[in-house]
Amino acid sequence: MNEKPGMRIWDCHTHFSGVDGDTPEARIDRLLLYADRMGIERLVLFMGLRFIYDPSPEEMRLQNDEVLAALRHRPDRLFGFVYLNPNHLEASLAELNRCVADGPMIGIKLWVARRCHTPELDPIVARAHELKVPVLQHTYRKATGNLPGESTPMDLAELARRHPEASFIGAHLGADFELGIAALRECPNVSVDLCGFDPTAGVTEHAVKELGAERVLFGSDAGGRSFASQLAKVFGANISPRERQLILGENLRGFLGPVLKRKGIKT
Repeated sequence: MNEKPGMRIWDCHTHFSGVDGDTPEARIDRLLLYADRMGIERLVLFMGLRFIYDPSPEEMRLQNDEVLAALRHRPDRLFGFVYLNPNHLEASLAELNRCVADGPMIGIKLWVARRCHTPELDPIVARAHELKVPVLQHTYRKATGNLPGESTPMDLAELARRHPEASFIGAHLGADFELGIAALRECPNVSVDLCGFDPTAGVTEHAVKELGAERVLFGSDAGGRSFASQLAKVFGANISPRERQLILGENLRGFLGPVLKRKGIKT
């Protein structure tokens, strides 16, 4: 299944969205079929069968229940991050305890309900640190303008500086990757993932040069993006074989290693 012996590819950023199927089980089987074609061993999955920008507590729980169903179906191939909404802080902390402290999930996903520099996120990040799990925050800077609650890399940098003991993943490099990398360069507790925009010459090389390969993670954003197009960002980059190996899986295995060991999840 792997691209070559010793190349274990782990994808830190996938969704049900864009994949055929009426149930979590059907969709994850389809997504794993595509992953197998590209030699991807493990997927990190979050959010439910339909995207909800600002989920209510009930919707948030349903979203996480759908990921939990997929995890039960394919625990050999999947990890889950709990989807939280800081606009409902008490419900988010309850979901964090249900799905991570007392459940099989191993990280947190935050999307576009509230910009992440606001103090409402502080209790979530503090609890994440207690549980030793990463917070993956969507970051984007759109030429057409962000959604009202959509975070920029600068927002994440502000949050990360307030919580230097916590671990973060800045998703999408902020899309405007040069600005995103510059904003996060001085935040050593933030890694970045490469997913969610078209392959662009120099993206991965610039991330490696400015952040170091150890802070760069492969993510696809599948099924909204194809595995192949996102892998091209790494396989087509002018980087060393060692840097490629770190980005495609070794960094994520190290990042998740403590929580996987604590939960007894074998890889």
